[in-house]
Amino acid sequence: MSTTAIVLIAVFVIGIATAAFIVYRHQRSRQLRAQFGPEYSYAVRQYGNESRAESALAARARRMERFQVKSLSPEDHDRFLERWETVQRSFVDDPAGSIERADSLVNELLRARGYPMADFEHRAEDISVDHPRVVQNYRAAHSIAERHEAGKASTEELRQGLVHYRALFEDLLEGHLSVEGRKRA
Repeated sequence: MSTTAIVLIAVFVIGIATAAFIVYRHQRSRQLRAQFGPEYSYAVRQYGNESRAESALAARARRMERFQVKSLSPEDHDRFLERWETVQRSFVDDPAGSIERADSLVNELLRARGYPMADFEHRAEDISVDHPRVVQNYRAAHSIAERHEAGKASTEELRQGLVHYRALFEDLLEGHLSVEGRKRA
């Protein structure tokens, strides 16, 4: 076989490998965008480019495969829902206390579902794997709770924080929001 033929075969093989790699990266990007939704864009902003963001998102998904996130029993579901309704009702008389109770209840629900309870940012990253559409609500609510702890959150901000916590809470409850509906079912 001539040197020219060997070079042409090598160029062809390299071209095929490059094309396969490009297709793989495109499919991986598309899959991560679909899986993480708005969290994908957040990660790109956070990490500075798509490649680093995609690596971080894939690492999150791999990390969460090690944990046993579970559904709640009907009894636990109803208990958490009743407690959430109490938190919401308390807002009128105690906005500051209700945001603290909401934060505590969401963390308790995360533990009950089996999420790892590391520092806040790791917790948010872990939640983003299964709940990418509401993790920004969690970040916003947590930020408001921190502003409240520093004495810098208005009542309207506390109300918005409670709304953000509710969005995550509903998602963690897996869409079952009626105690009465569950008892009738």
